[in-house]
Amino acid sequence: MTVVDDVGSDRRPLVEVEDLVIEFQVAGREWWASKHRLRAVDGISFAVERGETLALVGESGCGKTTLGRTLLRLYDPAEGRVRFDGGDIAALSGASLRAFRRRAQMIFQDPYASLDPRMKVGDIVAEPLRAHRVHSRAERKARVRELLSLVGMPEAAAGRFPHAFSGGQRQRIGIARALALNPELVVADEPVSALDVSIQAQIVNLLSDLQEELDLTLLFIAHDLAVVRHLANRVAVMYLGKIVELGSRDDIFGDPRHPYTQSLLSAVPVPEPSLERVRERIVLSGDVPSPIEPPTGCRFHTRCPYAMPDCSTTEPQLLPLPNGRLVACHLVHPVAPPASR
Repeated sequence: MTVVDDVGSDRRPLVEVEDLVIEFQVAGREWWASKHRLRAVDGISFAVERGETLALVGESGCGKTTLGRTLLRLYDPAEGRVRFDGGDIAALSGASLRAFRRRAQMIFQDPYASLDPRMKVGDIVAEPLRAHRVHSRAERKARVRELLSLVGMPEAAAGRFPHAFSGGQRQRIGIARALALNPELVVADEPVSALDVSIQAQIVNLLSDLQEELDLTLLFIAHDLAVVRHLANRVAVMYLGKIVELGSRDDIFGDPRHPYTQSLLSAVPVPEPSLERVRERIVLSGDVPSPIEPPTGCRFHTRCPYAMPDCSTTEPQLLPLPNGRLVACHLVHPVAPPASR
C-alpha cells in the first residue's frame, strides 16, 4: 500500500501495515477460557508516511496500544505483516533486529512508571546509548546534555533522580530517552493522558516542534480527539480492533462521516459558552462489546443511532471516498442489492 502524503510525495511509506491480526489467549479457570482468543486487532491495513504524524484515536480497549507495540516488534502478529522501510519486521533477528530497534522508539503513557526510580536522569537518558554501544563515555555525557536541552530540561537534571521532577518534566525525560538514538519512527502511546490539563498542551507542542525539527515519523496514540487536533497530519479512528475512518485532520474534524467519529467529536468541549449550549451532542447507548465475542456485521451497530438491518449482518469494508478518505460504514457505502435472476 503506497499512500501519497499532504505534500504530494510518492515515496514508499516508512511503515506499511497489511491485514494485521493480533490475538491473545484468554486466561482464566473457566472451562471455556482455553477455547477463546481475544482478537485485539482484526485485519487492518494502513500506512504511515515518512515525516508525518498519524494520530490513532479511539476509546480505551479498542486496540490502539497493542497496534503501536506491534509496530515496534514488541508483539508478533497472528496474521498479516508490518513492513518498516520495505522490510518485514517479523523476519528480523539478531543484528538486523537490533538495528531496527535503533530506528524505532516509544514514548510511554505513564511518566512515573516508565522511569527507573533508582537511576539518575543522566543514566536513564544514556541507557539506549549504552545498550547499543554508541559513543564513548564522554560523548554520551555530551549527548545527554544535548537531549535534555532539546526537550527543555536544565543540564543539572542529569544528576537528579526522577522523584525530584513533576509529571510533565518526567515525560520530557522520557521523550529525551526515546530520541537518544536518533530514531526515524516514534510511537507515542497516550503521552499526555496521565498529565494535568495545563501541562498537556506543553508536551503536545514539544512533540510538534521535535517532529518538525528532527523530521520524525510519529504515531500518536490518544483517546481524546481534542489533543491531536493541532498535532496530526492524518487521523485513524479505531473501534473494537477495526479502523472505521481514516483521513486528513481537516476532513476528520471538519466533516466526520462515520457515526462513531461524529460521537467522539461531539464529546469535545467547545470553549465558546454560547456555542457549547446549543450544539448537538451524540450520546451513545450501551457499553463497548467484548472483543472476545464482537458483534456480527458492523461492530458499532449495537451502539449506533443510525443502525440499519444490513449493519447487523454485513461487515462494512474500509473503502475510499473521492477525496481519498477511508470510511467503513453502510451509510456512506450502501450494501449493493442482490442481483436479480
